[in-house]
Amino acid sequence: MFALGIDPGLTRCGYGAVERSGPGQPFVARAAGVLETSPSVELPLRLGQLAVELAALLDELRPDVVVVEKVFFQTNVKTAMSVAQASGLAIAAAALREIPVVQMTANEVKLALTGYGAATKEQVQAMVGQRLGLDQPLKPADVADALALAITHLGTSVLSAAIARSGAGA
Repeated sequence: MFALGIDPGLTRCGYGAVERSGPGQPFVARAAGVLETSPSVELPLRLGQLAVELAALLDELRPDVVVVEKVFFQTNVKTAMSVAQASGLAIAAAALREIPVVQMTANEVKLALTGYGAATKEQVQAMVGQRLGLDQPLKPADVADALALAITHLGTSVLSAAIARSGAGA
């Protein structure tokens, strides 16, 4: 399975594509980076630019699933609004291509990846690097967060499917 994680943001939108051929198999990063828009440009143009770049990314990578970080809580309303707008663009771009979308909060990802829901950015970066067999920590954090979303989905979807097959979830 091939998952594309999106860490939404208007100034920096991180993405990370991870593949895993099956349970117990290694995670393999296929692509990672950041889509950027300039804060000096008007909001409608920034949203348009991000929409075009997300569409191109999905068309190029063709993931099986898109995993988008869900805005759970933000103390800064302005930041929360721009993150929500970027999130909506990613979800819409996937939906237009009939690609399933999964949303996860940062705390859900941290808990699944590190075992601690309040893990630091550095701990997430270290665990992502370990899972992908990388020697250096991933930077910026937006890239590590996007890869963490994809890794978490690929790791937990296998568990969820096994529970559903066994009837234990009923």
